[in-house]
Amino acid sequence: MPRARSSYTSDWQTAASSQGSGCLSGFLIPPLAVLLVGVLLAFFVKGLNIPVQAAALPQTAIEPATEDSPALPLPLQIVSLAADVVGSEKPATYSSSTSLSPIFTPEIQYWADSITRWAAASNLDPNLAAAVMQIESCGDPRATSRAGAMGLFQVMPYHFATGENPYAPDTNALRGLGYLKRSLDAAGGNARLALAGYNGGIGVISRGEWSWAAETARYVKYGFPIYEDARNGVTTSASLNDWYGHYGASLCRQAAQRLGLP
Repeated sequence: MPRARSSYTSDWQTAASSQGSGCLSGFLIPPLAVLLVGVLLAFFVKGLNIPVQAAALPQTAIEPATEDSPALPLPLQIVSLAADVVGSEKPATYSSSTSLSPIFTPEIQYWADSITRWAAASNLDPNLAAAVMQIESCGDPRATSRAGAMGLFQVMPYHFATGENPYAPDTNALRGLGYLKRSLDAAGGNARLALAGYNGGIGVISRGEWSWAAETARYVKYGFPIYEDARNGVTTSASLNDWYGHYGASLCRQAAQRLGLP
């Protein structure tokens, strides 16, 4: 969760997509141009009284007519083909998992059923929730930070309602994953930027990575590859092992002791 940061920043490039401007989208111009050319071609051919064969176009480009699907006029076939090409240029989306990856440490696996339930309630991939818990507390429900963050998801005090117990796992997950979902929505579904927003505050999502605090850059450096490994179905994660060796060993030992794990 966002907390007090040092003024030191990292030298990363921005991952946020830039916003275009103008009255007419560049993606709309090619279909309109093709439509205009197609219409002019149709009139020209009609005036010359020359039959046009569908075979003039590549056979893979135009579907042959059938009884259930009659052929479109040539200009409309061209426009339909152009629309298919433009429509295929869609950004990749992340598919959500329904179970927890085996790459996470035993302390996180201890909470597997709860993580799946909490993630479903917040409409999140459980592996994204697990990646956050791994880095934040390694599953220690009583974990604290020098900045005042508390519990499994290291939630700052001002996110809790009056009378709530910040260390109660269900409450901590409700507030922590609620903020993660807000961050993911603000990032347009980009899990990498959502992790940056969870650590550094949602406001960092719209800023260049060069302006991120060193802690936020480090958080994303480890957190996103761990999540990618989890959702890609690998059985071991070099990124998680690297994080564990540099930062997680003592945190996880503390969590194991708290949970009574060997």
